[in-house]
Amino acid sequence: MNVRVFIPGDAAAIAVGADAVAQALQVEAQRRGMACTVVRTGSRGMFWLEPLIEVATPTGRVGYGPVAPEDVRGLFDAGLLQGGAHALRIGVPEEVAFLKRQTRLTFARCGIVDPRSVEDYATHGGWRGLARAISLGPAATIEEVVQSGLRGRGGAGFPTGIKWRTAAEAAGAQTYIVCNADEGDSGTFSDRMIMEGDPFVLIEGMAIAGLAVGATHGFIYVRSEYPHAIAALRDAIGIARASGYLGADVGGSGRAFDITLRVGAGAYVCGEETSLLDSLEGRRGQVRAKPPLPAHVGLFGRPTVINNVISLASVPVILDRGAAAYRDFGMGRSRGTMPIQLAGNVRHGGLFETAFGITLGELVDDLGGGTASGRPVRAVQVGGPLGAYFPRALFDTPFDFEAFAVRDGLIGHGGIVVFDDTVDMAEQARFAMQFCALESCGKCTPCRIGAVRGAEVIERIMRGENVAANRALVADLCNTMKFGSLCALGGFTPYPVMSALTHFPEDFGDAPPRVAAA
Repeated sequence: MNVRVFIPGDAAAIAVGADAVAQALQVEAQRRGMACTVVRTGSRGMFWLEPLIEVATPTGRVGYGPVAPEDVRGLFDAGLLQGGAHALRIGVPEEVAFLKRQTRLTFARCGIVDPRSVEDYATHGGWRGLARAISLGPAATIEEVVQSGLRGRGGAGFPTGIKWRTAAEAAGAQTYIVCNADEGDSGTFSDRMIMEGDPFVLIEGMAIAGLAVGATHGFIYVRSEYPHAIAALRDAIGIARASGYLGADVGGSGRAFDITLRVGAGAYVCGEETSLLDSLEGRRGQVRAKPPLPAHVGLFGRPTVINNVISLASVPVILDRGAAAYRDFGMGRSRGTMPIQLAGNVRHGGLFETAFGITLGELVDDLGGGTASGRPVRAVQVGGPLGAYFPRALFDTPFDFEAFAVRDGLIGHGGIVVFDDTVDMAEQARFAMQFCALESCGKCTPCRIGAVRGAEVIERIMRGENVAANRALVADLCNTMKFGSLCALGGFTPYPVMSALTHFPEDFGDAPPRVAAA
C-alpha cells in the first residue's frame, strides 16, 4: 500500500531542515522497498515541532516532530508508515493543546492540503464561497461581507465590506483589486503561511472581490523576501487559470477576472497602501495624501480595493458559511477570528487562530509557554515594529481592536514579540526611531526629520544628559509625529517609544538602574 507522508514545504520548516528530512525519508523508503508518497504541505504553525512529519493511517494522521534526518531510520524501525510508537510521536496533531484550542477558519486547510493541488483544495471545501458569490450577485455579496463584520487584518481595522461598497459605487471604466502581501512587520508570518500553504484561498477571495465590485483584474504585491510564497502563488495562479477559476469565465459565471503577481523590492513603506500603488505603477514608493481614497482614485487613477492577504483569505469562509456564522465569533466590533503570531523569546512560537477576545496573558503564558530562555517575561510588543510595548500589568487586555486602543496600543497584523527581563527598553525605543528613519519614504517632515531627531534625543537620555528635559522633548516630538505624519510609519512610531517611556521609566533614568533577576 502506498502511504502518504506529509512534510511542510513552508519556509519556517525548511529553515530548520524540512527539505533534508523529506529527502532522507524518500531514500530510506526506497532502501527498504516501501511505497510512500511525500506530500509537501504548508505548516500547521507549531514551530517548536518543526520539521513535523504526518503519516496518513486508516484512523487518521499521526504526527512526529521535531524530526532530524538522522531520526528517519529509527522512525522506520518503529513503524513510521503505520503510525508506530516512537519518542518523537505526538499523536493526532489536532489533539495537541496548541491546535485543539484554536478556531481555524481562515487557516482550516493550512498544513493539511497540498498547496499545488486544486483537487485537494476543492475536496476540503474550496471554491464553495465563490460559487455562492456567483449565485448571490455583486450587491448581495458585498452586503454579506459588510454584515460579517470583517475588518482589515492588515492593521488598520477598516471594515472590508464598506471598502468594497465604496469602490463598487465609484464611477470608472476599470476597477482593480490589489492584494497587499508586503508583510514586513517583525514577528509576523501569517500572510506567508497562507500563500505557501493554501494559496488557492487567496485566489478565491480575490475572485470573489473582483466579481463583487466589477473588477476584471487584480494584482498581488508580494515582498521579494518571500521566494517560497512567490513560487507557490505563481504555480497556483496558473493552475487556477487552467481550471477555469481565473480568466474569461470565472467559475462559470460568464464574467472575467484574472490576477497578476508583482514582486516588491523590499521597501517597508510599500506596505502602506498608497506607497504600494506608486510601486505597482513603476514609481518610487511614496505615500499619497488622502483624499482621494484609493477606492475612488487608486491604481492608475481607477477605483481600487486594497486588502491584505488575511482579509481576502477570510472572504471565502464568510461566503461559504454565511455572514452570521462568521460574526458569531469575536467581541464588540472585532468579529470573526484573527491569526495571532507568537514570536521572539517564547517557548512555543507559532500561529494561533482564534476569535477576538482572548487575553494577552493567555496567549503569552498559557499558549506560548513563557520565554524560551526561562527568564521572566518583561514586555511584549504587539503589532510589529510600530506596536506598543505592554508590561505584565496589562496582560489582562483582551485581543480586540478597541481594547488595545484604550490602552494606547494596536493589534496591527497580529504579531506578538516576547522579551524577557534582560531587555533594555531604552534601546528598544531608540530602535523604533532608527527604524522609522531608515524606512521613511521622505515625503513628510515629521517622519523624515522627526525620527532622526528622536533617536538622537533618546541617545542623550541613555547617556544621562538632561533626562527630564529630554524626556519631555521626546514626548512632544512623538505628538508631532503622531498627528503630523502622512501615513502610519511616522504616525505609529510614537507607540513603541511612548509605551516604553510610560511603562518602563526605570530604563530612562527615572529610577535607579534596573538589575535583571539572576
